[in-house]
Amino acid sequence: MSVDTPVTTPTLTSPSTSTSNSTSTSNTTPSTAFDEFDGAFNPAEPGDGQRWSTWPSITPSERGPQPYPSWLVTSAAAFDTELGIVKTGKEGDVFLIERGVPDDGSGSPGPSCLLAAKRYRGLETSDFHRSAQYQEGRRMRNTRDTRAIARGSSYGRSVASGRWAFAEFEALCRAHAAGVPVPYPVQVNSTEVLMEFIGDGRTAAPRLAQVRARRDELEPLFDQTFEIMRSFARAGVAHGDLSAYNLLVHDGRVVVIDLPQLVDVAANPGGLDFLHRDVTNVCTWFSRHGLDRDAESFFAELVAELW
Repeated sequence: MSVDTPVTTPTLTSPSTSTSNSTSTSNTTPSTAFDEFDGAFNPAEPGDGQRWSTWPSITPSERGPQPYPSWLVTSAAAFDTELGIVKTGKEGDVFLIERGVPDDGSGSPGPSCLLAAKRYRGLETSDFHRSAQYQEGRRMRNTRDTRAIARGSSYGRSVASGRWAFAEFEALCRAHAAGVPVPYPVQVNSTEVLMEFIGDGRTAAPRLAQVRARRDELEPLFDQTFEIMRSFARAGVAHGDLSAYNLLVHDGRVVVIDLPQLVDVAANPGGLDFLHRDVTNVCTWFSRHGLDRDAESFFAELVAELW
């Protein structure tokens, strides 16, 4: 199997594997509403392209599911260092972040991990113009926010960006709990979602569209992709925008990304159409690369999983 040359971030998921990230060996799982603090004084201050870790400033509900992975750095002494851009998308851009504890004067830095930071743009600079179709069947409790979004005010645009960030974070948490292979959702903060970085070192894993494989190598990739769709169907949802461009291939494992538009098939009037499009996109790509797959038969199989 070969891969088109992926984008390598400058000087730069998820870690070198999708389940172990970077060099981190620290894991702090709070027993109360507050993180433990080790009391150590670190004189270092963030420099250019750095910030204090945002982990301590967010609420527990804005953090990923527990237990937290052992690779995740939760220390209040950590810096978030921006290393470069991983990719640009219709609704936002993804940056590579290193979250690590700096050298406290002992001569060696503390634990660190690599994270993908997806930052949603405002609607005025976003290319994602079909959002209303995906949101049918969803409800917003705050009527003021609903009116602001409908009017297209600056406040409304800000609310809409934040809604997409929270929608993606909740979808990632839901998928992770269901055993769907997704990047571990670390946290959400305003319009930024932090998640596991999937790749080797600082190089992002290739998308399925970049993979060049023989027929015998394509079969397990299709089987994994179909199991992802089946898991979604069993939960009553469809990805809504699935294609070879939002499926990553890392060490032979398929990982699905870009979930903000996750569609409730029953509640959304176009739910079945979204599901059918997902299946058609996937089957068409594999068929064009030498592995014939009939979209209609696989669609029927997924519909049977829904009810």
